[in-house]
Amino acid sequence: MKSFVHAAIFFLTGALCAALYGADLADLARIQTGVQSKRISSYDRSGGNNDRFENIPVGERRTLFAVQGAGIINHIWITIAPPPERLSRNDIILRIYWDGNEFPSVESPIGPFFGQGWNESYPFSSLPLAAGPVDGRGLVSYWAMPFAKGAKIEVENQANRPIEAFYYYVDYVEMAELPEGMGRFCAWYNHELTEALPEGENEWGALGEGGGNPSGKENYLFVDVKGKGHYVGVNYFVHSPGPMWYGEGDDMIYIDGDENPTLHGTGTEDYFNTSWCPKTLFSHPYYGYARVNDDIGWMGRTHVYRFHIADPIYFDRSLRVTIEHGHNNCLTLDLASVAYWYQQPPLSALPPIPGKEERVLQGFNETWQIHQWRQEWRKAKGGGSQLWGNE
Repeated sequence: MKSFVHAAIFFLTGALCAALYGADLADLARIQTGVQSKRISSYDRSGGNNDRFENIPVGERRTLFAVQGAGIINHIWITIAPPPERLSRNDIILRIYWDGNEFPSVESPIGPFFGQGWNESYPFSSLPLAAGPVDGRGLVSYWAMPFAKGAKIEVENQANRPIEAFYYYVDYVEMAELPEGMGRFCAWYNHELTEALPEGENEWGALGEGGGNPSGKENYLFVDVKGKGHYVGVNYFVHSPGPMWYGEGDDMIYIDGDENPTLHGTGTEDYFNTSWCPKTLFSHPYYGYARVNDDIGWMGRTHVYRFHIADPIYFDRSLRVTIEHGHNNCLTLDLASVAYWYQQPPLSALPPIPGKEERVLQGFNETWQIHQWRQEWRKAKGGGSQLWGNE
């Protein structure tokens, strides 16, 4: 009987992986034994229609999901009120704990985790994550999230006002035990206002000959973790204060302690499977541009994503995933990201994510500010009344 249950679990997890990774859909036709579909949601226990958590105060943590035993979360849906312009999803923190650990293995503002940058909401569609109608306010995850001894999901309200309504589903399968070799799902948020070089933001040689960065020193960090597992992707949010292309920076990935990049890419748009400095909305199950700037040049906000569904990046001892902020790390950019990976237990605590003050959003530069910059350039050139701009 035990071997039969193990076989059922094997086929179930195969079907889940097929659904997640786009494998043979015929696996979905396989009838399962020894597993049960379960759900925990915010439905009204009285039988009424008030199907939500209400009025989560500022500073409060609320547990959405807490179960014991083995299983796999295969679907999460969330929607929140009031809308983002009044209640920033960047200040509601999502945490997920596995197997009784006191530390979370998923920690991120809820908006960026689901592919909603800054304090905005907009449609986003990929294979493992989506944000659906209306206006990207239906937050959805299809990441497979296994656990052997239990799982807990909580949110914390770090916003400046109460969460008036929080609706959710967490769907999962319950089983006697996990099959061997199942990793734990992990996700980590980072944010940084990067620094330009002392000689200035010398992109595309605009200020003279540019330098090199063979080692990746001062690169922006997606994730740095010890252990064994595989990296499965990132949501990357870029706010550029100026019109210069932000994406000449190479991706540099270090595996198992390599001092030099194990995997060295050729540019930001190249890592994200695009080309030639795009600012075009594009949606593929594995990669795309969910939000692009409509400002001058590449000034403004861009959300780009890349999921390693068919090409996970494997590591045995450690993984460090980085990217340059402009060639040779020459640009000041407001960057944020959520990296996703699977890791073999036992897990260890992740670094704390940037706090609320560190996550404060940068404002938008406007045309009149560019005009002010032009005036300073004019003065630096001697103040001539017919200076054009390309002297």
